[in-house]
Amino acid sequence: MVYKKYMVTSTPPKNADDVCTWLSGFINMEKGFNQPDFRLDRMNDLAAMAGHPEKCAPSFHVAGSKGKGSVTGMIAAILEASGKKTARYASPHVSDFRERLTLGSGFFPEENYALAGKELIELVEGLSQEYIKKITYFELLTLWFFLCARLARCEVMAIETGLGGRLDATNIVDPLVSVITGIELEHTEYLGKTIAAIAGEKAGIIKSGKPLVLAEQNPEALEVFIEHAARKNSPLLYFPHRVELQNVRIDRSGTSFTLVLKGNEAADGGESFPDLFVPIPGEIQAKNAGLAVLAVKTVYPQTDYAVIKNALAAFTLPARFERISSTPPLVIDGAHTARSVELCLKTFTSLYGGGGILLFGCAAEKDLLSMAKLCVPVFSRIIITKPGTFKKSNPEEIYAAFAAEAEKLKKPPELLFLPKTEEALDRAVNMALETGLPVLAAGSFYLAGEIRNHPSFLTM
Repeated sequence: MVYKKYMVTSTPPKNADDVCTWLSGFINMEKGFNQPDFRLDRMNDLAAMAGHPEKCAPSFHVAGSKGKGSVTGMIAAILEASGKKTARYASPHVSDFRERLTLGSGFFPEENYALAGKELIELVEGLSQEYIKKITYFELLTLWFFLCARLARCEVMAIETGLGGRLDATNIVDPLVSVITGIELEHTEYLGKTIAAIAGEKAGIIKSGKPLVLAEQNPEALEVFIEHAARKNSPLLYFPHRVELQNVRIDRSGTSFTLVLKGNEAADGGESFPDLFVPIPGEIQAKNAGLAVLAVKTVYPQTDYAVIKNALAAFTLPARFERISSTPPLVIDGAHTARSVELCLKTFTSLYGGGGILLFGCAAEKDLLSMAKLCVPVFSRIIITKPGTFKKSNPEEIYAAFAAEAEKLKKPPELLFLPKTEEALDRAVNMALETGLPVLAAGSFYLAGEIRNHPSFLTM
């Protein structure tokens, strides 16, 4: 696809959609974003031209391979419940582009999106064409968020990184605390081929003297984070040492648990938060909540139990083990790494049993073989499709990988190849109605978005 710029030069944007249309001119649709030119100096320059809106409020900064969207959202929910005007930056969106730039649990006013967009567009139009050619979509999206937050006079921001951490456009912030979730092999073409290399990129968000809240890691990644935290004189709050989960119970309505935050001293019995509930099924959501609570309590230790309990109980996030239909049971999940797929399957089979129907599609750069190996033995019927059109996908390659795994089984699942998402969804639903089997759709947030935006399942 030919890469081109789309510039608005006459009518100012009236709403978020107008700004999105303008931003779309900075996307190479074949790749999903510009050919990467990761560097922070350009983002710092753009922020400086805009009067440094990233400094409009203190921030929480979250990176990692899995769970970072949930952790960022839970942090924002707790901050909002405590009375703070909170802006949240996240990606990707599932049903509505504005999910990436939110004010508390809702959207910014449309006037806010439009005015911040006008400021952004005018800034870019004042640059040379040579400079404009180098700007990336994610840099402009990130700056738009900061402008929205400043216009709304937000008191605090919860910010999720996009790709990596060290050179991510969000890494111009100097946060109150950095949070890093679990690390996996992901985006290896950009972040490195080993866990240590990827951990090094994520560790780039650690700031001098600021606390690091760290999820449980494998030894290779943990060593990297310990080294970086020591070098930055950053207090390290490691999840296994500082958080204990008790009485974790999972049902189709969500996850119940007791959370204990432990102090530095062995004699410190810690602070207990009993009977917490997150309306998303999965033990991983209890762990995500633990990271979020630890991060907030590290910065705002007076945040009380009632605030935390109410915030988590009201928390929702699209495509995180989200049941969008009960008859037949249809769950969508954005799991797109081997570990997240493994956790998703564990939760799905514990709640709905094995032998169900899988609707699967993933982007081209994902660890397809590992995910196929995990999925094939669990389901009696599998439908392979494309995860929408935003990111490059090779559905034929996906089908071949799943077929190769199926051949290894004595009783292989029925395997269908329907690259058109709507046709694949219709087949999965009809099959479920005929057999009474539950459906899981996984492999990509973009696939989840396609399904969630289907007229039969519009919920937002």
